[in-house]
Amino acid sequence: MEREKQSPGLRVACERQEGSFEMIKKIEVERFSLTSSKPFDQVVAALNAAIGHPDMAEFGKSTHEACSFAELKSAVEKGLSKTGLMLFMQLDQGAVVQKATGQDTPRIIRLLIGNPLIMKERMASFLVAYGNPDALRVAEDLDNKVETLLREAAA
Repeated sequence: MEREKQSPGLRVACERQEGSFEMIKKIEVERFSLTSSKPFDQVVAALNAAIGHPDMAEFGKSTHEACSFAELKSAVEKGLSKTGLMLFMQLDQGAVVQKATGQDTPRIIRLLIGNPLIMKERMASFLVAYGNPDALRVAEDLDNKVETLLREAAA
C-alpha cells in the first residue's frame, strides 16, 4: 500500500504551451509495508471478508440515479462493510509475470479499497489551500482504516 502525503515544501512547476496549462507537483510518498507469516491466499481471503463487495454495475447505477446526497449516501452505505470500506477493483498484477515466465510466482494483487463518502470529504477539503489540517486529518483517518484492515488480515 502506498500513501501519498503532501510535503510541507511542496514545489510546483507550471508551464504554458499554446493554450494549455501543465502542472507538475513533487510529493513525498510514504510506503506502508506489512509482512505476515500467513499464506498469501489466507491474507487475501481475510481482506476480502472484511470489506464490502457491491455489485459495481448496480452501485454505479444507483449512485448515478441518486437525486440527493441522502440518496447517494444510502446507496454507498449499502456497499460498505463494518470497516466502512468497499472494494472498487481488484487487479491481478502477478498474472502477467506468471504467464510470461510459466511459473506460479510472483503472487501480486492490487486492491482498490475505499469509501466514496470519505473521499468526498477529503476532496472537499482540497478545495481550500493546500496544507489544510482538516484535509490531513481525513486522509490520515482513511490511511488508519486501511492499515488496521491490513494488520488484522495479516495477524
